[in-house]
Amino acid sequence: MAGTVAAEPPKSSLRPVTRGAAEAAAQGIVSDIVRPPEVPQRPQSYGVTPQVDTPPKRRLLGVFRPKARDREIERQAEARAAARAKGAVCGNVAIQGVSIGPVPGRIGGCGIDQAVRVSSVSGVALSTHAVMDCTTAKALNTWVERGMKPALKAGGGVAQIRVAAHYACRPRNNQSGAKISEHGKGRAIDIAGFTLRNGAKVSVLSDWGGSSYSKALRRMHGAACGPFGTVLGPDANRFHRDHFHFDTARYRSGSYCR
Repeated sequence: MAGTVAAEPPKSSLRPVTRGAAEAAAQGIVSDIVRPPEVPQRPQSYGVTPQVDTPPKRRLLGVFRPKARDREIERQAEARAAARAKGAVCGNVAIQGVSIGPVPGRIGGCGIDQAVRVSSVSGVALSTHAVMDCTTAKALNTWVERGMKPALKAGGGVAQIRVAAHYACRPRNNQSGAKISEHGKGRAIDIAGFTLRNGAKVSVLSDWGGSSYSKALRRMHGAACGPFGTVLGPDANRFHRDHFHFDTARYRSGSYCR
């Protein structure tokens, strides 16, 4: 055809790549992409469990072990315990005082076979170291623990019991011709009131009738009926309007409480 230029044929034809070489190249690429890196294996001996490195365990035993108490604190505690044991009477470490032995009476019916002078009971001091027998001292300690302390917790509790009377060789209510009082036998104690740990005063005379301590006083009075054989208070008679009278006389009908 006029004006048309014919294309020249290629001087050389394309050489095909062998199939095996192409597949090998492709597999090499895929292998590099898919196959994970090899992890070097530690040589193992037949029948031996391989050892695996693990972080060391923390030793916690020492964390929970209590520290040894200071020896000085222990010595002080031992000294206090020894002092209490030395000052105990009536076979009870809660009753502190001294044994004074037989106390003769100046008149018939008075006196104590084996007396003690009590300075405190159950950690509560007596304003006057009271002379009595051990039966009465134990009854007083029981009442302090089970009656007085639970009833009167105000002001931090009772620090001191104010003693109005203890051993005295005299007739009942100091009345001439009356029988010998239980005070004359070392079996009685009269309590006029209490001093609290915060310094406040509680009085049987002033607080029995109507005050914030009235309920506590009445509870204490009632709790004494049982440990003691006779329990008298402001409602008993005019002789006891300002104190509690507790004694360990026993009656067939049980405790006498007014």
